[in-house]
Amino acid sequence: MQFDFSQRWRSRRASFRPPGEVIDPRLYEVAPLVGDAAAKAFVLEHHYSGTYPAARFRFGLFRAGVLQGVAVFSHPCNDAVLTSVFPGVATDSVELGRLVLLDQVPFNGETWFIARAFHHLRREGLRGVVSFADPLPRRAADGTVTTPGHVGQIYQAQNGVYLGRSTPRTLHLFPDGSTFSARAAQKIRRGERGWRYAVEQLVSAGAPAPTGDLGSWLKTAIAALATVRHPGNHRYAWAFGRSEGRALSTRHSPYPRALLSSS
Repeated sequence: MQFDFSQRWRSRRASFRPPGEVIDPRLYEVAPLVGDAAAKAFVLEHHYSGTYPAARFRFGLFRAGVLQGVAVFSHPCNDAVLTSVFPGVATDSVELGRLVLLDQVPFNGETWFIARAFHHLRREGLRGVVSFADPLPRRAADGTVTTPGHVGQIYQAQNGVYLGRSTPRTLHLFPDGSTFSARAAQKIRRGERGWRYAVEQLVSAGAPAPTGDLGSWLKTAIAALATVRHPGNHRYAWAFGRSEGRALSTRHSPYPRALLSSS
């Protein structure tokens, strides 16, 4: 399978590597990252979302000791994201929550990186991994494309089983094109840890400072954001055990076609 480009990131700006490049394994190393400090700083600095998931496992791609990429395997907000693919306890599997490589890493860097991260995860006794590809382009208020969207070409190259789309939903977008997440809204409604930061995000985007009931204020604050209907992310999965692999293979659908400029 041939792909026309490989997306890279630096300071939340996308760039693209041309096909035909091959990563030299002698120059790179993949190693687990202890704690969230290094992985979180890298993701927040470079990934277009500007957010960091609930990490369980973190891996770094190094060249000459310098961090060139990060893969974060996380636990989603809803256990069913995992258990609907790998029945059992949700902690038996993980989601590939963030994958970001700097612009100088060669074209096939993602597949090489993911394969080595999967090797480490198999040794942890996990059943498998689920990941999502977001096909919807994002634009800032001035029309600048902040991310072009993708259908998961690297996951296809990694022989991921395609499970169709997730549920369509409505997104609320900040002026810079980033998304105000449903999880952030939930924190505000329930007063959970991190709700103050979520409120600050909305205030920084132009919402008035909250007074009185946070739930009522949230409805007004969100209404001021741009909205867009999302068709649903593309879902992929990889099984690490033979029985899980056989069960998963029966659910495989044809891969979606690669799109360069639209969803």
